[in-house]
Amino acid sequence: MAKNSVATDRRRSRVRRSLKAASNGRPRLSVFRSSKQIYAQVIDDANGVTLAAASTVDKDLKGKLKTGADVAAASAVGKLVAERAVKAGVKAIVFDRGSYMYHGRVKALADAAREGGLEF
Repeated sequence: MAKNSVATDRRRSRVRRSLKAASNGRPRLSVFRSSKQIYAQVIDDANGVTLAAASTVDKDLKGKLKTGADVAAASAVGKLVAERAVKAGVKAIVFDRGSYMYHGRVKALADAAREGGLEF
């Protein structure tokens, strides 16, 4: 078990290191995916502030979704976080997939955020 968490931490730091080099001051869209839910937040690392956030446990989405652990839920969260970020004045971001592969729910969230008006 310890090997898996070490590998996960190494992947996460490798992705964050490359994002930090390429960000040019843009906020990052960070994704956390659990087995039952998915969470996304737009973070301004320069000021240490969360600008917008959305998840499958939000009141806006919870009743509309069948489950929080499928591609449809991830795309709904992506659209909602994009809408909230644009409302907060954020257009250009960098996508932080963490230690997850860019596939499935993570990809669906990213595509929906792009459709919602975020550029990355």
